Amino acid sequence: MHAPLYLAPPSTGRIREHIHAGRLGAILTPSSGNRIPEEGWWAADSGIFGSNYVGDEAYMRWLTDRAEHADRCLFATAPDVVGNAFDSVSRSYPFLQRIRDMGYPVALVAQDYMEFCPYWDWDDFDCFFVGGSTSWKLSPAAAVLARAAAAAGRWVHVGRVNSLKRDRYAAAVMEADSADGTLLTNGPDKHLPSVLGWTWRLLLDHAPDLVDVAALTGDRYDGRYQLRWRRPARSAPPAPSPSPSTNNWP
Repeated sequence: MHAPLYLAPPSTGRIREHIHAGRLGAILTPSSGNRIPEEGWWAADSGIFGSNYVGDEAYMRWLTDRAEHADRCLFATAPDVVGNAFDSVSRSYPFLQRIRDMGYPVALVAQDYMEFCPYWDWDDFDCFFVGGSTSWKLSPAAAVLARAAAAAGRWVHVGRVNSLKRDRYAAAVMEADSADGTLLTNGPDKHLPSVLGWTWRLLLDHAPDLVDVAALTGDRYDGRYQLRWRRPARSAPPAPSPSPSTNNWP
């Protein structure tokens, strides 16, 4: 079992030292006020899940101002809609190529119903970011998509990882390359040893029976993901495909 690179807000000197040494990565949002570390990997998140989102165009300007560091960026998320893949894909797609054109690997954030949404394509993004509700994130449907993303050569990131159990799940079931959570936002230096310990535990963990991968990925309707049997509302229908050979949005 491998250990996902844990991305932390670079808010203290101790955390930044571990980022510089490669034991952690950094994750930044426009509203966090943190600066990009001088060394090491980092990722850009729109911060749309929080209450202080700066807005789509302000986020684009924030990325533009930091494009000189894009060569060390693991991914930059496109703006999304929490909890509904149909609305989220509609919102994200106009930004995917814009972010790529700045030199960043772009992340599409997966949301609930992603397995039923046909309006996206692997070639249009570089990172598959597992978001969505907790019930969807832990569903076999999300696990299958994450593993498919890994097989397709995409970077796989899992959000809201705040325990060793969740980190192990991200590693074993989703084959995640990186993960992040809010644990180091409050009391960062207090919880830093725990987060570093998760990595060491996973690196030393050779007990595959700890996670039954087949059981967790074999049936997406396992009761934990409570599907609502109605068509999710969408802000607009998909635009016509630019060519008969693709099913993508322009």
